[in-house]
Amino acid sequence: MATAAVSDPRVETAFAEARREDFLGPGPWLVVGSLGDYIPTASADPAFLYLDRVVGILPERHLNNGQPSLHAKLIAEASLQAGEHVVHIGAGTGYYTAIMAHLVGPSGKVTGIELDPGLAERARDNLSSYPDVDVVCGNGAVVPFETADVIYVNAGATRPVDAWLDGLSEGGRLILPLTTNRGFTRHDPPVPIERSGAVFRIERRSSEFLARWISPVAIFPCEGARDPLSEAALDEGFAKGGWEKVARLCRGLEMPEGHCWLRAPGWCLAWDPTEAHGPRLSLNERGAGRSTR
Repeated sequence: MATAAVSDPRVETAFAEARREDFLGPGPWLVVGSLGDYIPTASADPAFLYLDRVVGILPERHLNNGQPSLHAKLIAEASLQAGEHVVHIGAGTGYYTAIMAHLVGPSGKVTGIELDPGLAERARDNLSSYPDVDVVCGNGAVVPFETADVIYVNAGATRPVDAWLDGLSEGGRLILPLTTNRGFTRHDPPVPIERSGAVFRIERRSSEFLARWISPVAIFPCEGARDPLSEAALDEGFAKGGWEKVARLCRGLEMPEGHCWLRAPGWCLAWDPTEAHGPRLSLNERGAGRSTR
């Protein structure tokens, strides 16, 4: 929590109540080193899992249990409340699914979706004591789910999937990592993380979607949520900077060029119209960015 500069007693308690060792199998464990390689912990002492390290769960595929400080920040930004329904896309072995289950409590519900059958089975076993958690094996970009108050995407997309935006309740929040191909593959020279991926918080307000940058990110790509045109638009956006000024996500009709940080077919991430990144929007232009769905 301190590393992430997050002060949220409820999130802190949820992390304290979910034992990471219960979700990662017996040690020693393989943790990701500073060069991106896997290094075994010195022993099977669970203390090694509480050093804010990324831990391999399928190292041969570079699938990991992500860094706790990053997830502490993202979960806090999602503002989970008791009684809400959370959809966790890319649940892995269920560790962060469990933390979110603690936050929504017995009156809430968490749906974990995991593409890999082996990981989905491990998550079911690990979460068997959580009666309000359901784990589904499938592609998180296409698996149907009940309307969600929070959708927490644990993989890198190049675009927001329509089903995620449509599946949000009024006031619902989508935690969305957007990454270029540079955000996962190795490059020489290395690409700074700020230039390869970013997590945005998307909040539904009727037919409109507010957007706010949260954090840089490098994360495993999300199956079914990537396309080359959106990836190219992201690459261009990261190259020019300004992601921290993004204020909304627009669908359907495209915004004028000067009003967007990123433009891709069918969607864009737009500046706050009061920011001086181009001419201010007229009322008619503001309406052009609204959803047609």
